Amino acid sequence: MNDSRLTLMMACVAGLTMTAQVHAYAPGNKVECIAPSTPGGGWDFTCRSVGEVLSDLDLVPRSVQTINMPGASGAVGFSHVLSKRQGDNSLLVATSTATASQLALGRYPGSEEDVTWIRALGSDYGVIAVSSDSEYDSLQQLMDAMVDNPKSVTFTGGSGVGGWDHLKVLLLAREAGVEPLNQITWLASTGGGSSITQIMGGHVVAYSGDLTEAAGFLESGDLKVLAVLAPERLEGEYADIPTASEQGYDVTGANWRGFYMPGDISDEARQYWIDAMDTLYVSEEWQQRMVDSGLMKFHLSGDEFTAFVSDQVRIMRELSAEIGLLEQ
Repeated sequence: MNDSRLTLMMACVAGLTMTAQVHAYAPGNKVECIAPSTPGGGWDFTCRSVGEVLSDLDLVPRSVQTINMPGASGAVGFSHVLSKRQGDNSLLVATSTATASQLALGRYPGSEEDVTWIRALGSDYGVIAVSSDSEYDSLQQLMDAMVDNPKSVTFTGGSGVGGWDHLKVLLLAREAGVEPLNQITWLASTGGGSSITQIMGGHVVAYSGDLTEAAGFLESGDLKVLAVLAPERLEGEYADIPTASEQGYDVTGANWRGFYMPGDISDEARQYWIDAMDTLYVSEEWQQRMVDSGLMKFHLSGDEFTAFVSDQVRIMRELSAEIGLLEQ
């Protein structure tokens, strides 16, 4: 190779390096986080607590501004992102399993492919529980009763028909061979607490919700948790609760929390925020926040998280169609 060609190649490499440096993303002074809920809710907590830790770890130059945008179980916020904020490299949006369930039901404009999925930062795990004096002492007993007669066990939880609490029951029932799924009785309530009150009053047989909602009633002895829908037994005070998997039902029900960003953000921005959230997740500050808020370990990021959400939406859509909420 002659000197002139070598010089030209070196110049091109140097130019590409400088271009990459010029276009490398760094967050500006205005990083925003949309919480598609009112102040005090789970999405609001996600925005505010993560924003504080991002600032504490110097991963953003200034504090993250939380914007509450409630409406239609997150649809208002999702629509705003699609119509007004596409390509915004400095906009985070709090998300959770509820987002996936609403996407599956077609209640958001667009689809999960229209936004950029960044990371999950923890989870609350689902539980199936009954009153402490219930005749059912195991998940298998409960499922066997439903196999014999799908209408024999009435369930309740804080979501409506087709919501995540309901879908967790359907996932278990399908795994157990209950047919038809649309014969299972689901009575929605205004929240986890009121659902558990129905159980304690003997009006409903079983509860599907999250462990953090049930924890106080479990400690008081009012509830009996038949299974936690975690991939393996939890640590600490809940280590005695068997998983559904170890009882023969390969079902995981994580109410995860995380973030998506607008579609069409730059590759550099996407990678920056994935790396930033990865750094945040392993930090002592975030690990303590998880303990304080009752969140448990759940870590998926980047392409793995994107594939997980896509698969979850697909499964939820299939179940919703099977019980008649969507066309097959």
